[in-house]
Amino acid sequence: SASSWSQPCSISFCQHSQQLKRAARLAPAPCRWNSGLPMNIGVLFVPQQEAWVVERMGKFHRILEPGLNFLIPLLDRIRYVQSLKEIVINVPEQSAVTLDNVTLQIDGVLYLRVMDPYKASYGVEDPEYAVTQLAQTTMRSELGKLSLDRVFRERESLNASIVDAINQASDCWGIRCLRYEIKDIHVPPRVKESMQMQVEAERRKRATVLESEGTRESAINVAEGQKQAQILASEAEKAEQINKAAGREANAMLVKARAKAEAIQLLAAALAQQHGNAAASLSVAEQYVNAFSKIAKDSNTVLLPANTGDVTNMVAQALGIYTTLTKPQAVKTQDEMPSAHEDSHSPATEVLKAEQGSSS
Repeated sequence: SASSWSQPCSISFCQHSQQLKRAARLAPAPCRWNSGLPMNIGVLFVPQQEAWVVERMGKFHRILEPGLNFLIPLLDRIRYVQSLKEIVINVPEQSAVTLDNVTLQIDGVLYLRVMDPYKASYGVEDPEYAVTQLAQTTMRSELGKLSLDRVFRERESLNASIVDAINQASDCWGIRCLRYEIKDIHVPPRVKESMQMQVEAERRKRATVLESEGTRESAINVAEGQKQAQILASEAEKAEQINKAAGREANAMLVKARAKAEAIQLLAAALAQQHGNAAASLSVAEQYVNAFSKIAKDSNTVLLPANTGDVTNMVAQALGIYTTLTKPQAVKTQDEMPSAHEDSHSPATEVLKAEQGSSS
């Protein structure tokens, strides 16, 4: 009974395997980016932006262009249908380790276009899978060259590097990668917390720097304002002094000069009168004595003549100085000189006697 059961089972298994092989031989070739292959009915209409790869008796024959085409039924067979539009492929999420040993979860989007339908059909079995795997491996290798901070700052350069690497490998496949874009970058929670702390510290640093710069600018502005105010005040004071000198002070000096000139004229007229020289001698003697009385009030160091106590001699010296100064101007006749000389000496002796009495 065991032999009777085993023989039908072996026969059925062999038949099943043969049926699978036959179905594999008769199955149509896989269609890339299309749901099905069109049947050859002799007259075919190829849509725009599509390329139909035709095989004649199992060998590549030609590529049908968009529009009307004629084929031989049973001999010609449409083997592949390639779309010439831009194809968008979603790259699955993958793990990558950066240069500073941080594990990232990253995914992206790949944009392709078939440039050569012949290479895309016979160069690789599954172009979509091949390009996706190439993008993932290239992404991992490029992320391993960058640190975590540079990954976020250099996303554009990273995308360009991935596109260049894919184009170098997919040239023999007849496919060109137009661009690659990173969609999401997932960072571990602990790394995210540390990054958040770093961002907060950086913001506090910027706030402190900005505050210090504001304080410095404020101090500079205040100093500049004070400087300008002082300059303007000095210029105003200078202008005021100039105006005063040109105005009131100049007039005052003119008035003083005129008054002094009138006083000198009056004094000269008084000296020309009778006994004028005696009065002038008395005034000079009084001023001389007053000057010696104030000589020790301003300083401790005093230079005195040897005969300071002799008042008579001091007055005589003052009168001699005055006589010497007035001699060129006292030009008179010989008749008037004796009387003037007597008049000038008689009051002077009286003044000397009076001064000696007061000093005693």
